[in-house]
Amino acid sequence: MGVRMLIEGRAEKGRILLAHGAGAPMDSLFMNQVAAAIAAGGVEVIRFEFPYMQQRRIDGKRRPPDRQPKLLAYFSELIETYRDDHLPLWLAGKSMGGRMATMLAEHEAVTGCFVYGYPFYAAGKQDAPRIEHLQCAVKPVHIFQGTRDAMGRKEQVDSYALADAVTLHWLEDGDHDLKPRKMSGITQDEHIANAVESTLKIINSHH
Repeated sequence: MGVRMLIEGRAEKGRILLAHGAGAPMDSLFMNQVAAAIAAGGVEVIRFEFPYMQQRRIDGKRRPPDRQPKLLAYFSELIETYRDDHLPLWLAGKSMGGRMATMLAEHEAVTGCFVYGYPFYAAGKQDAPRIEHLQCAVKPVHIFQGTRDAMGRKEQVDSYALADAVTLHWLEDGDHDLKPRKMSGITQDEHIANAVESTLKIINSHH
C-alpha cells in the first residue's frame, strides 16, 4: 500500500489494527495514549489512516471522511495484509474508526473488536441509531463509552436491544473522548488506562 503506518509493540499475545476517528489523525494525543498503553501489554498495535486522512497529510486540507464502502474496503485490505493463522487479530478504533471495526468484526480472520467511544448516533440524532449490525453480532465487541457521550448517552444506549456478543464498558461522566468533567474527580487518563486494562485482560483471555 506504500502508506506510512505506525507499528509498535511485540506480537506476543495478539495484534490490533487501530483506526482513527473522523476528524483526528492516527497520531492524535488520544490515539498515541491508547496505542502506547496497549503495546506495553505485549500486543502489536498497527495504526493506519484512511485515504481521506492520508490526503490531508499531503495537502493540509481538512475533508470529510470517505464514504463507508471505501472506508470498509480499505480496512478489509489491511485485515488481509496482517492476518496470521497463529496470532489473534483484533480490530479497534476511536469513534468512526471503531464503528468501521465493528462492521468488519465477523471477518473470518478477526477474533473480535474494541471501540473507544462508539458513535451510536450523530449528535442530536438519537432517532437514527447506528446499531443494526450490533443487534446480530456473533464475535465479541467491546465498547468503552462515556456515560454522557453526546453520540451515545447511557440512558439512550441502555434502551437498545444489542446482541449478547456486545459488551458495554461504561466510564463515569466521560464524553466522546472519554473525558470526564473536573467535578467528577476522575481524569481522562484514568478512563483511558481503565479501558486499556480491560482491553488487555480480554486479549489475554483469548490468547
